[in-house]
Amino acid sequence: MAEFSLFANHCLSSGYQSEVLRGWQSSNTNVTPEQLVYPVFVTDEDADAKQPIEGFPDQYRYGINTLITTLKPLYDKGLKSVLLFGVTKLPKDNEGSGASHSQTTVIQAIWAIRSHLPMLVIICDVCLCAYTNHGHCGVLDEDGSINNESSIERIAEVASSYAKAGCDIVAPSDMMDGRIGAIKAALRRCNLMSKVAVMSYSAKFASCFYGPFRSAAKSAPGKGDRRGYQLPPGSRGLAVRANDRDVAEGADYLMVKPGMPYLDIVRDTKNKFPNHPLAVYQVSGEYTMLHQAAAFGAFNLRQVVMESLQCMRRAGADILITYFTPQILDWLKEDKK
Repeated sequence: MAEFSLFANHCLSSGYQSEVLRGWQSSNTNVTPEQLVYPVFVTDEDADAKQPIEGFPDQYRYGINTLITTLKPLYDKGLKSVLLFGVTKLPKDNEGSGASHSQTTVIQAIWAIRSHLPMLVIICDVCLCAYTNHGHCGVLDEDGSINNESSIERIAEVASSYAKAGCDIVAPSDMMDGRIGAIKAALRRCNLMSKVAVMSYSAKFASCFYGPFRSAAKSAPGKGDRRGYQLPPGSRGLAVRANDRDVAEGADYLMVKPGMPYLDIVRDTKNKFPNHPLAVYQVSGEYTMLHQAAAFGAFNLRQVVMESLQCMRRAGADILITYFTPQILDWLKEDKK
């Protein structure tokens, strides 16, 4: 057998033989409280509600009072930001009128957080699906198709109402063409364009990983699906074009959703727009999949969650939107002991 001589520059393992060395080889993949965003569901059914969500383990719909009592200890542990989703008992219609009503649950939640946790960054999801009688993300024409112009007008109105209530960031998730420009124009008209940022769900795919979320937000479409306005899972080019469009219209932050199955899109987006902070949403299906698999002993929950987030960071994520945020805050605190 011929003798094989290992070239010195092919010997890699010597460079990661300790935790410190492994950290040096994994630069810019750390996870900190500043990067975490906690998505929460807020209901107007009962101020003291804490409603378990079927098929979505350890996640709840909170009333205004329980929202504050839930967020306060997380804030004390280092929580910096929340992403609010409203679940309403207000009447639903084609235009999603309840989304911008003064008594809508999101506006009530903004006021409550501002009163009790004034330094917490508030991001508001902006969409119509939870407020329409058809469950779609925009206004429908009589034939059941999306009316894009009417939809972006309503989306801009909803974004403005949340901005006026005191949120820091509006995050349109509807995927209508031109919504970022419409929101920016609306914020300008109410003199808030320089005070409230826009985080675009710029590369949001029509994914089956959203299942538990739609149960939580009571927002599943009554008929049809959302493949006509959310991106096809196999399309890389449309994701590039959608990011281009939203940057051109003034988006302050970009997002890829879902996370783990789309890390190539995360890297594409960060490479093309290195100066735009990039969020990755570890969605409800990803969360539930990891949670349930760990419960069945497939792997250690902490290890697999932190690995998944480190991979998102490696791909280019600056902001991590995850339902695991409460556990991660505890884990990070334990690491400091």
